[in-house]
Amino acid sequence: MHPVPKDIDTPEIVIDREVLERNIRRMAATAHSKGLQLRPHVKTHKIPEIATLQLAAGAAGLTVATIGEAEVFVKHGAHDIFIAYPLWVGPHQAQRLSQLSTKARIAVGTDSVEAAKNMADRLGTAVGGIEALVEIDSGHHRSGVSPARAVEVARAASRAGLRVTGVFTFPGHSYAPGMPVKAAEQEERALREASRLLEDAGFEVRRASGGSTPTAALTGATAATEMRPGVYAFGDAQQLELKRCAMEDIALTVAATVVSRHEGDGTTPRRVVLDSGSKIIGNDRPAWATGFGRLMDHPEARITALSEHHATVVWPDNSELPALGARLRVIPNHVCVAVNLVDAVAVVSNGKLIDRWRVAARGRNT
Repeated sequence: MHPVPKDIDTPEIVIDREVLERNIRRMAATAHSKGLQLRPHVKTHKIPEIATLQLAAGAAGLTVATIGEAEVFVKHGAHDIFIAYPLWVGPHQAQRLSQLSTKARIAVGTDSVEAAKNMADRLGTAVGGIEALVEIDSGHHRSGVSPARAVEVARAASRAGLRVTGVFTFPGHSYAPGMPVKAAEQEERALREASRLLEDAGFEVRRASGGSTPTAALTGATAATEMRPGVYAFGDAQQLELKRCAMEDIALTVAATVVSRHEGDGTTPRRVVLDSGSKIIGNDRPAWATGFGRLMDHPEARITALSEHHATVVWPDNSELPALGARLRVIPNHVCVAVNLVDAVAVVSNGKLIDRWRVAARGRNT
């Protein structure tokens, strides 16, 4: 393992370019082997340079969460964007969608009759330039309708003038121990049923979109036509604990410095404090996670507490505490949150700083 380069001040997000490119190539090959289109979710990284690598590796297009993210990536040359979100469109958003549709192929999500009609009314004469995919709930129970209601929503969207081209779902409940296989099976059933009902109702289902990083290797092409994983480009501590990636697959870490060191006295734990608090690694911690993140080179240590600028790391008794000033690599629990906390990231190759990339879509939440 390479140490943190000396020309990086901590805390800073660091991307290992070789690992990043390997992850991108591997997911592209996985999708190809299954006969699936790959449409990576770029809300994970928000960085045009990484999207360029994904498209060059064979991605059919990009997935985003917001109109603002779509604007950033279209500006940087993307030509096929899916806004995988049940948009409720206001007048200004409709104007922006209309402008985007003159520059790229734009598809949006919807999961209600009311939202589809509102979107079409707002778009006016531009409505025919936007594709719509009906969101299906495959078990995550966030947004989306049951497969049985897909036709109702699709008909409303079509009557309003939107071009309904398919369905999509997000198996987000795969982000829990023991759940990826079950979530992938539920995704398969939901997409298959919704597609069948739409086709029986006269719709041509050209896209059935699913997939998440935990289920990407499990998603099959029997119902899905494309998948939209995002975290795979970097990996994170959640994926490690779910055993959906290995330590050597981690492309993004936070360079951190030991600023406080305590051997413990029987009443307090052996611990160090790092300068990588919640303002750079985020504070996501699922109930099943063993800490607020992991350490790349010390997997037995645990981040047990976070403040804005402090990360408390409990150290095992059989391992020497790192010295004050030691520079360690922290793996965030949820990499999407971490990237959205910074303006730029450092890029390293073979242990040397080679570039810095701007997080161009940071804060584009509307």
